[in-house]
Amino acid sequence: MSYQNLTVIFAVVFLYSVMSRRLEQKPINGALLFCIIGFLLGNDGLEWFQVKLTNESIKTLAELALAIVLFTDAAKANLKVLATNIDLPRRLLLVGLPLTIIFGIGAGMALLPQLPVIEIAILAALLAPTDAALGKAVVTDPSVPAKIRGTLNAESGLNDGICVPIVFSLLPIAADPSLISNLNQMAAQLLAEQIGLGVLVGIGIAILAGQIIDYSFQTKEQSKTWEQVTVVALAICCFSIAQLAGGSGFIAAFVGGIVFGWLEKPYKEQLLDSAEGIGDSLSLMTWLIFGAAIIGSVLHEFTWEILAYSILSLTVVRILPVYFVLRGEPLSTKEKLFIGWFGPRGLASIVFAIIVLDANLPGSSIIASTAVTTIGLSVILHGLTAHSFIKALKKK
Repeated sequence: MSYQNLTVIFAVVFLYSVMSRRLEQKPINGALLFCIIGFLLGNDGLEWFQVKLTNESIKTLAELALAIVLFTDAAKANLKVLATNIDLPRRLLLVGLPLTIIFGIGAGMALLPQLPVIEIAILAALLAPTDAALGKAVVTDPSVPAKIRGTLNAESGLNDGICVPIVFSLLPIAADPSLISNLNQMAAQLLAEQIGLGVLVGIGIAILAGQIIDYSFQTKEQSKTWEQVTVVALAICCFSIAQLAGGSGFIAAFVGGIVFGWLEKPYKEQLLDSAEGIGDSLSLMTWLIFGAAIIGSVLHEFTWEILAYSILSLTVVRILPVYFVLRGEPLSTKEKLFIGWFGPRGLASIVFAIIVLDANLPGSSIIASTAVTTIGLSVILHGLTAHSFIKALKKK
């Protein structure tokens, strides 16, 4: 990467950091602001920030950012509230998520008939996960009821890991339709590996790391300076070891964060605060690169059908399944719609879209263009509505 690009990235991050308190209170969130700046300064704008990173580089940055955000958000979660309301995320993950994918397939068959059904299914699956980082304004606002914050946080922490085996099962079938007879077996095996290994790695690493940190604090081995990277390193270890083992790094990071938070160590908060800032910084860098290098590159595929699908993906495809699965729960209509609306698409979908692009499917460019359009709209709409919808939720 050139020195000019490094200057742009860290100058923007620096300026945002010194004005962060004021900017976080504005309707335009950090992701939207960095996307706009990236687009204006990037390859299709002033060309001050010319990004020629490989897809793998962008994917790695997004993965690391998401792993840290998942770990820190999970570690800060109120486990007592989550345990009391565990039925809500369970319904969203086990029933709502499959329904969302099915609705997405139906919308794709109606609006994108040029894509084979299997590629439409891939598109629906890669857009099903919600984003922990993009929904941060909602899941961290104390004025939002704790059960809703816990539900959205748990859902976003686990649904991307569940979608990994779905996407990875469909990709080889899209390349070779004769493999469809093995779909159930492939999906079941991947699901068991991704979730099972992810959970085991997350639990094991967090417990082991907790013991090591305990010893470090008791013997005062750790300096104040290095406290800033402890949790970041731990989150990335959970992610990378799970990926090496064949599991889901995202689930490992989330589960590792839950276990780390459950340990309730006296040093937990001071370690998490610094890590949260690093995770947010990496997320915003990803959005800057997304705006500079990715948005413009897929605009040539843009059609009104893609726009219509993106709008449906963020509304009907997401909200109807959520509203359906929350029937009978002691939630008001306003609260159910709030949960349904705040399913932003972000880093996980970016990672999946890059994987699909690398697969070189016949419809890869259309899938990527639709994913980018949906993610871009999500950044705009969820960013602009977060504060106003939170205020509306508080009104009886």
